[in-house]
Amino acid sequence: MAIDFKTDETFRDTYTFRNSDEAILRFPFPFPEDAYMYSINIEPHVKEGNSPVFLSTFDIDEHYVAECRDRALTLERDPLRCQVLDHMDPAQWDTLELIMESLAEDYPEHFSLTRNGDQWTWINRPLGLEQTFTFGDASTLPCSPFEYITRQAQGDYVLIDHRDDNLFMDGGMVTTQADWSLDFDLGMNFMEWHGPVPLAHQAGIFERALKFLLRLQLGAPVRRLNWTMTVNPRLDTSPEHYHEWGRDRASVTPQNVGDKLHLRVELQTLFRLPRSNAILFCVRCYLIGVGELARVPKWGKRLHRVLSTLPPELAEYKGITRYRQTAIDWLAPLDDGAALSKGTHPEVERLGEEVA
Repeated sequence: MAIDFKTDETFRDTYTFRNSDEAILRFPFPFPEDAYMYSINIEPHVKEGNSPVFLSTFDIDEHYVAECRDRALTLERDPLRCQVLDHMDPAQWDTLELIMESLAEDYPEHFSLTRNGDQWTWINRPLGLEQTFTFGDASTLPCSPFEYITRQAQGDYVLIDHRDDNLFMDGGMVTTQADWSLDFDLGMNFMEWHGPVPLAHQAGIFERALKFLLRLQLGAPVRRLNWTMTVNPRLDTSPEHYHEWGRDRASVTPQNVGDKLHLRVELQTLFRLPRSNAILFCVRCYLIGVGELARVPKWGKRLHRVLSTLPPELAEYKGITRYRQTAIDWLAPLDDGAALSKGTHPEVERLGEEVA
């Protein structure tokens, strides 16, 4: 089915981003219970689940064109948001193949891939691109294969090398991250780049996660959801530009919290790559205003309960301490205390009225 792309929306300056009713109902709400504690919560990345975002290998939605344009703006300003170490060249071609094949299979109305031996032709209709190139020859593309295809995909992409019984962040396209820096983390091992996460280390979560990922098999990708909150629908919340967006945290008031504060959910998927044996770590960012989310009664109630019981260390790590109570107070009148079913399904087919 063809997607109605919202081509004119913005994720900076004027902030015209909004979710349609369909986009709200397909949002990957991350809280199956009324309380939250950081966990691995990894499951197979198969084409099924309680949100349509799980039905494709790489989800494409109404924000696709606008997000690709926002990525181009970030890269024009800061080319170091895309870096790949030299030894990861085979993983670049692995990534290009995986994304092209997946988009062409899942969205044939919008993407197509034709192969004649090493001569490939890629057509991206939403962005108006057509490229014939020789697979394996970077000189036949306008930029590196990894940059070329990730410029045309929603979310961030990290190339992870598997060596010395460890995982290393050795490349990435990172323009929609939740306050972390590819330039800083490049070359770090698994434990080093997860160092700032509180409570999880004491619980041994990352040791178990590393052991699991070292055994990740080709053809058996996995996924998990992670979350934080963002003031304004801004994709680029990088440390490099904290001076631009950090002050927004003080701008949330009881009057504007429903419109200004956004739940930011990451659909994180991991794929073992065939030639390089590297892992592609994909972090797809979804944004939804608290007021939009509250149009699903179950989600508004559950978010109220999660924020009310969140451990202070996690609230501080996620950067939401300053405005957490404001959000709790705004959501409180929507929560009647009734028991909610486990799981994240919205349980409604039509949305309620917007909450003032």
